[in-house]
Order: sequence, then C-alpha cells, then structure tokens
Amino acid sequence: MCIIFFKFDPRPASKNAYRLILAANRDESYHRPSKLADFWGNNNEILSGELVTNFLTTDMDSLSYLKKVSQEGHLYNGFNLIAADLSTAKGDVVCYYGNRGDPKPIVLTPGTYGLSNALLETPWRKLCFGKQLFLEVVEQSQALPKDALVAQLLDVLNNEEAQLPDPAIEDQGQEYIQPILSKYAAVCVRCPDYGTRTNTIILVDANGQVTFTERSMLDKDPSRWETNTHEFMLQS
Repeated sequence: MCIIFFKFDPRPASKNAYRLILAANRDESYHRPSKLADFWGNNNEILSGELVTNFLTTDMDSLSYLKKVSQEGHLYNGFNLIAADLSTAKGDVVCYYGNRGDPKPIVLTPGTYGLSNALLETPWRKLCFGKQLFLEVVEQSQALPKDALVAQLLDVLNNEEAQLPDPAIEDQGQEYIQPILSKYAAVCVRCPDYGTRTNTIILVDANGQVTFTERSMLDKDPSRWETNTHEFMLQS
C-alpha cells in the first residue's frame, strides 16, 4: 500500500508559486532490503530510488513511454505509473497509466490528484481525507518558508487516523486486510512488520529549482528516521 498526492501548474501566476508539489509514502515490509534515493547514472544526472529506471534512462517523452508500456500492460499484475516531462523551455507535461483501467495512457490537466492501491483518483476514504489535508497545505504554499512547507507535508503523510468504514478497501483483499484494517485505512500505515517506510516530498518552483526531501526509516525501527534533502535545477 502506497499513497501519492500531487498538484501541478505548468504556468504558475506568481514567482513564489510551485509548478509541482508532490507528497508520497512508500509502504512495504520493514525487512525488505532497500536503498535511499541518490544520484546515479553516467554523469550522476538521475535522482531516484529502485524503480522506473527504463523511463529515466530513455530519450522518450513521458506519453510515448507510457504508450509503449501500455502495449504490454496486460502481461503484468496491477500497477500504476505517473511520468512527467518538466521543462522550463517546452512546458510541463504529466501523464498517467494504470493497467487495470483505460487501455491507453492519459495526459493530465493541471490540478490536484491522489493515487493509492487502485486507479488514479479512486475515492477511497483515506485518499479523499489525505487529499483534503494536502490541499489545505498547498493553499498556503506561497506564504510558507520552504522548510515549513516540507514539514507540513510530512505531517500529512504521517497521519495515522483510520478512515473507516470503507467497503472499497475491505473488498480489495479481505483475507489479509481485515486483521489490520484500522491501520491499513490510514494515510500512514503502521503495523508491527509492515507499513510506511519512506516519505518523499518533491517541490519544483517557477524557475525550475527542485527540492527533493526523503525521510526514511532506519534499521526496520519505526521510531528511528533519517531525512535527506537534494536541491538542483531542472535541465532545459
């Protein structure tokens, strides 16, 4: 179970506004080996964690890449992909494809979106609740110092209030969800051996300045966390 909230505006009206604000949780077994997001590639030009390396290392634009993926989507278990081209020169494009929904990827219109273990904008109660919290922070984003904005978005991602009842979550996997339903139905999942292991915040301002903040659990211990921040300019 993972969750993502994001808002994008390719042409912000104010120089203090953000082109992209993204807040995401990665949920999985605490014992699964993983690495922190870091720079890699031939010239250390890619910042990422474990997945989506094919897109990050290709010259294809986001829509073309997702069209290619969609041709083989039926061969895989359920997945969602969000791909974006953020270019100060050409303008920003954000695309989405889920292989349990429409057969072709879509280009998203500017706005605010939420995604969890279902298709984009599926109205699970935890998703709707978290999206509202996210929106309340985003509405203040131009007035907040960057550190304060990141801190408030992290608070959203670490909200453990169960949003029940929610038949949609219960129906998705009754045999394993029922015992942990009160934890599973929160934005931040916190179970004995499974739950939210990483919080990620991405901010892209009007000038193309990127702030990438990752808060990661240490040594499989939910009481110990490490926060790392990377800042850089988008390439044209």
